[in-house]
Amino acid sequence: MTESADRRAHETGRANNSAMETRKIGSLEVSVIGLGTNNFGFLMEADAVAPVVDAAIEEGITFFDTADSYLESEMRLGHALGRRRDQVVLATKFGSPVGEGGTGGASPEYIRSAVERSLRALGTDRIDLYQLHRPDPETHIAETLAVLDQLVDEEKVVEIGCSNFSLAQLREAEAAVGPDDARFVSLQNHFSLLERGDEAEVLPECVATGMGYLPYFPLASGLLTGKYTRGQSPPAGTRLEKWGDSSLTDENFDILDGLTAYAEARDHTLLELAQAWLAATPGVASVIAGATTAHQVRQNARAALWTLTPEEKAEVDLLTPGPV
Repeated sequence: MTESADRRAHETGRANNSAMETRKIGSLEVSVIGLGTNNFGFLMEADAVAPVVDAAIEEGITFFDTADSYLESEMRLGHALGRRRDQVVLATKFGSPVGEGGTGGASPEYIRSAVERSLRALGTDRIDLYQLHRPDPETHIAETLAVLDQLVDEEKVVEIGCSNFSLAQLREAEAAVGPDDARFVSLQNHFSLLERGDEAEVLPECVATGMGYLPYFPLASGLLTGKYTRGQSPPAGTRLEKWGDSSLTDENFDILDGLTAYAEARDHTLLELAQAWLAATPGVASVIAGATTAHQVRQNARAALWTLTPEEKAEVDLLTPGPV
């Protein structure tokens, strides 16, 4: 990484309006509560995006995560940020198919075209965290890492990360990196109070290697917000109503009842507990929950005000099914 790119990396992500806790992802500094923006492309109208972005910045959220496969999300996010782009850490992903008939992948040729497309859509001259959305079995990871290292040297990308990687895939990637080359500094995987599989191997690996862990679906597609009721259909407009899900089971609602009682006994909500528990998990750098309204953004931000003690973390662990 060049000196100027390194300087800009450290300048990126300074909170502008809030004292929200920040954590490190490589050279980047990110808010402990981030904003996932797949809703910007899949569930929201274009004019509904700006109020969500405005509220996030007002609450001190400086980490915004999107992907080129989230329909119009990149473009809408870039437009809503406007001149405030340098106040935030901007993360996007590549590798999943884009558009009808898209191929995706992680070949050097594809990455070169994908990064230019994302830069244009976001309206920026660099991407702070550029993440491989999923492993590409057709491309050796060394080829992918080589071109990503070039993008860092060219200052089109500040740091690189990966998503949906197993322990074996993380170790394969680390083994393929040269001593002075860019390496993955973050991992974005499915993790929540109802999905704790990564605790067994992947999270300890992230802690040991210094990778920042970014849980996606931290609220279990809304199940951990309290908006769903046992025995009733999902409310109109919710993620589970749109996409369908098999998680609305009596077993899960039994778990939710216990978690809700724990949170309310401490004057907190289930949503706040779900995010505070993630933030208290070793290795987690930022909890990137989605939101479709400014009110939801503010609810997410309030979760940063609850810091679970180790004893509380252990108590909550016992209320949910842990890794097998």
